[in-house]
Amino acid sequence: MVANMDDEEQWEDVKSRKKRVEITNGFEEEPDFSDPDDYVDDISDSELLPDLLEKRPKEADGIDAVIVVDNVPMVGADRLPKLKTVISKIFSKFGPIHSDYYPEKDGKTVGYIFIEYEMFQGARDAVKGADLYKLDRSHTLRVNLFSDFDKYKNVKEEWTPPERQPFKDVGNLHYYLEEEDCSDQFSIIYEGGQKTAILLNSTSGPSVVEERPRWTETYTRWSPKGSYLATFHGKGIALWGGEKFKQIQRFAHPGVQLIDFSPCERYLVTFSPMPEPGNDEMQAVIIWEIFTGPKKRTFQADMSGDDDRQWPIFKWSHDGKYLARKAKGVLSVYETPSMGLLDKKSISIDGISEFFWSPADNMLAFWIAERNEIPARVIILSIPSRKEVRVKNLFNVADIRLNWHKQGKFLCVKVDRYNKAKKANISNFEIFHIQEKQVPVDIVELKEQVNAFAWEPTGNKFCCLHGESPRISATFYEIKGGKVECLETMERKQASHIFWSPAGQFVLLAGLNSATSQLEFIDTSDMSVMNTGEHLMVSDIEWDPTGRYLVSIVSWWAHKIDNAYWVWSFQGRLLRKHPTEQLCQLLWRPRPPTLLSHSQIKKIRKEHKSYSKIFEAKDRQLQNRASKEIIEKRRQLMERYLSYRRQCREVYLETTPYRRELRNGVNTDEVDSHAEDWDEVTVEILLEEEDIVLSDKE
Repeated sequence: MVANMDDEEQWEDVKSRKKRVEITNGFEEEPDFSDPDDYVDDISDSELLPDLLEKRPKEADGIDAVIVVDNVPMVGADRLPKLKTVISKIFSKFGPIHSDYYPEKDGKTVGYIFIEYEMFQGARDAVKGADLYKLDRSHTLRVNLFSDFDKYKNVKEEWTPPERQPFKDVGNLHYYLEEEDCSDQFSIIYEGGQKTAILLNSTSGPSVVEERPRWTETYTRWSPKGSYLATFHGKGIALWGGEKFKQIQRFAHPGVQLIDFSPCERYLVTFSPMPEPGNDEMQAVIIWEIFTGPKKRTFQADMSGDDDRQWPIFKWSHDGKYLARKAKGVLSVYETPSMGLLDKKSISIDGISEFFWSPADNMLAFWIAERNEIPARVIILSIPSRKEVRVKNLFNVADIRLNWHKQGKFLCVKVDRYNKAKKANISNFEIFHIQEKQVPVDIVELKEQVNAFAWEPTGNKFCCLHGESPRISATFYEIKGGKVECLETMERKQASHIFWSPAGQFVLLAGLNSATSQLEFIDTSDMSVMNTGEHLMVSDIEWDPTGRYLVSIVSWWAHKIDNAYWVWSFQGRLLRKHPTEQLCQLLWRPRPPTLLSHSQIKKIRKEHKSYSKIFEAKDRQLQNRASKEIIEKRRQLMERYLSYRRQCREVYLETTPYRRELRNGVNTDEVDSHAEDWDEVTVEILLEEEDIVLSDKE
């Protein structure tokens, strides 16, 4: 029995050792990693040295995760715990903190602290995110890496004034407003993006202001007031302006794809999914100051979430004083020019879905989705006070869309509701009267799904398209005396989009990217259809800034054939067709807001008849000038024809002897005495043969 036990133990010992050998080697036989006898190493030690030095431990490896925070309040032992709590709350969001140290002198802190993170990434993010953080009115934190102090120690004590830079004259950025006939400019990209041109929409036709090959690599953008033209390049954005469109500023942002101007044209926001050289951030949003060119602040963009997928990520207030960004459960409002968080904290809004600034005041409108038997809410918030101007609860909500009136007088909340079958096919409008006391709300109910909505830019009307194709209806409303009145419903419209004239009153109903592409011009003063047109495969509609002209575009980006832009009058009369090879984009150059007061504009409208006589006389001069140009062109063509006819006559006379010689002396050019000797020959040629079978009845 003992012998058997010993045998079993020995067998288990053998199996155990075999298993350990297999685990250790990982192979049935030990591999041979030695080089063959004839092997020659072609990599020198000098080539391997940089890689080895890069992996060598550095002296600063132990302190790279340490930051120094300056301008911290100097407090005693009684207030130190509260200060530590506040500092920890601010800096812990950048990463786990390993330790912190608050130096003291005479029982009070000395105004700076040391914070050590567990990883270097946390320290780097803290420097970017917390530097210039306003702790209170008297303390703005300055954050630096501890390892950067070696760099600051080598700063020379003697200050050398910078060299005076010459003044860079960018020219008159608004010279185009001085055009004698008030013609507007527009930019086009054509030949598949190979050429970009700026054209002037003159009465006789578009004329080239500037044209350059490969001016942009993707597309172009005008600034809100028309001062700058932005072009996209692999290394960043370039801004152009002035009479000759000289380069005014460059912003280095590799791989930039999207941009957004502030309404005041002082700042530019750029987005790129590519990391910057020496920076590991995969998504970067950079805010630039346009005139001077430096970065004001950088942000990361989380493209995995819904909040940062919609552009613009940051939305500007009407005056460019604030910009806001929505994240999960919070709304962050930043103020310019510091780009710091307003009141040092974000606005906690659990369930925020969408927000928009008022076009006329510093007010935010946002809505919160319905959940857990809590109704959906629409809230209007005043900034910077954060006071709730108006709150409206909504029930049985499927979706909400916010639409501000361009002058900020009204807010339309389009509410999609469920029917009894739990399908979202019923809509209604909640109209907020912003400028009235306590912000009353009117409700406009519809029993159909709303497909499109648009406010009249300068009046109190709005239009909506509702119903299902092909029974689309267009209904027009007007707000009079604080009440919403229905003006008219036009049925059976082949439209998918609404385009109001910038001057108001006139509206275009169009079906984009459809087989019919019908255009219908409507005058809302008497609800009459002025004209209808058709532009097959039209993909874009653009009103000029004054509302005098409209352009329908067939873009090469949407359709590969029949690329062109057609110019229409505001009354729907087709003025010109311009086929353009591989036309990609057309954008009108914006105009800044008028400097005239409301009373001055009212006076001009009152005296319109006296001004119209001047314009009519000028139009007649232009027509006479055009007639003279046509007559002169015809006269030149006639002279060219007569000159060519004389040349042909001379050649004819010179070749007469040769023709007689070839015809044995007979002058065949004229009928003479030899004509009686001629033989007349009639030649018949069979052109077509047709067989007709007649029936017996016939």
